[in-house]
Order: sequence, then C-alpha cells, then structure tokens
Amino acid sequence: MKKINLAAMLLILTAFTSAVYADIALQSKEEVEGTWKLDHTKNSLTDKESIERPDTWVFKDGKLTILNIAREGKFYDQPPVNYEIDNGKLKISLVGSSRSDVFSLVEKDDKSMTLKGKFGGYYYFVKK
Repeated sequence: MKKINLAAMLLILTAFTSAVYADIALQSKEEVEGTWKLDHTKNSLTDKESIERPDTWVFKDGKLTILNIAREGKFYDQPPVNYEIDNGKLKISLVGSSRSDVFSLVEKDDKSMTLKGKFGGYYYFVKK
C-alpha cells in the first residue's frame, strides 16, 4: 500500500512540475523583437553551473544578428540570418546551411526572456 501511495505522489509531482515549466507558444515575431543580451546558459533547469555569455542577439525585421560572440579569446559578429515563428516556436536559420535551430519560449516579461533549445539547453536573456 505504501508503494502505491508513493508512486501516486511521484506521478502527481511529475505532472505538476512539467506543467510549471510548460513552453509558451509564440504568436508572432514581434514578441521577441529587440536587442537581448545573452546573460548565461545552462544545460538544464536544475543545473547548478551556468556559463556566462557575452553575446547580444538583435531580432529585427525577421533577421537575427548575434554580436560579440566569444571564440578563442577574440570576439566576432555573426551575419544576419532569418528567423520565424513556426508552430509556436522560434525557428532560426543556421549560417551557411539550410537547417535551423528551434527554440521554445519558457518565460518572458518586459526585461527578461528564457529560451529552451531543441536539445534541452536554456538561454537566459536580459532586454537591452
């Protein structure tokens, strides 16, 4: 009997936890437009270690430009790529490829935004 109660409690807790972190469907490009400083990334929501990032993402007129990307002790800017909203998710073209990265919106307000990559990484932005 105790095992059944424990299993039921775990099932309820799991359902509640996934509901709290449910993705938010994006409706239009305007929801992400603007200049966003990528503050840090994490591999998962529960990951205690975060990676500080110097990047700035500029969403404007259907184009994304990523500025100040760190690489081997230097910084560079990525050329603009297209982005769109597809089935409630942010779809960003990859430079020099026909493929795209897909991000889900986890949380957003006037000053911050959190995106989740298709492989589970979390991107924490602050509005500039």
